[in-house]
Amino acid sequence: MDMSEYGGEHGGISTQRVAGVARLSCALGDRRTRLRRLYQDGAAKIRMPAVSADPLEAVLINTAGGMTGGDRIAWHVDVGAAGSASITTQACEKIYRAASDRAEVRVKLSVGENGRIAWLPQETIVFDRAAFARTLDVELATGAEALVLEAAVFGRLAMGERATQGHFHDRWRVRQNGKLIHAEDFRIGPDIAATLDRPAIAGGAIAMATLLLVSPRAEDLLDPVLEIVSGQGSASVWSVKESGKLLARLYAGDGYRLRQRLVPLVELLNGRAGLPKLWSL
Repeated sequence: MDMSEYGGEHGGISTQRVAGVARLSCALGDRRTRLRRLYQDGAAKIRMPAVSADPLEAVLINTAGGMTGGDRIAWHVDVGAAGSASITTQACEKIYRAASDRAEVRVKLSVGENGRIAWLPQETIVFDRAAFARTLDVELATGAEALVLEAAVFGRLAMGERATQGHFHDRWRVRQNGKLIHAEDFRIGPDIAATLDRPAIAGGAIAMATLLLVSPRAEDLLDPVLEIVSGQGSASVWSVKESGKLLARLYAGDGYRLRQRLVPLVELLNGRAGLPKLWSL
């Protein structure tokens, strides 16, 4: 496995416990999206449930059962012109306490002309004293659409757990025809709980999600999105190039209450593809 793409502010991979890279390529063929190439190495696995129509569905699996300092996983998904794919995870990804270094996930998504991707992983659960960094790079061609979700829960209240200390960094870059249309960096730590407790930040909420839709339909969906968000978050729309962009942010007191609103929101924004089969309340 070529791990040269990895690095980071904590240096090297000397503490590495888990490594994995998986790549999936699909394209439209015989009136539906079909798998063209699948590569898997290490702890990163991809399974595809049988479906009778688009979108092609893929389930990402980290066979290590979680990540800690030094672990590295990369996911690459390429959707060809006019193809459609929906990507989710088998379960919530757990980020455990790090003795040193940090866990890293790198995601690269590309979509050809008039294609569509729905990136819908289940929540990332961050444990106390975890260190985690994720990068998400999306490349869209002309007419391509994307629905992108990432959600994080800082501790499991039902288990009497809360992430008080640690480091968490989420970096997104989305481009269409090579032009940057969305960029953000969310970084929290080392005092995670104290930061989330601030009224101007999360007011004590420990679960949050960011959902981005790049589509000409974005403006038409703003009002129903705001109804679902219902005061516990926000949503806005913009015109970008020849498309539109809808960005929604949600927060909640725990993971269950967050998912109660994520489920109808994903069902709304994902169109006829609806909710991934592995999702539940």
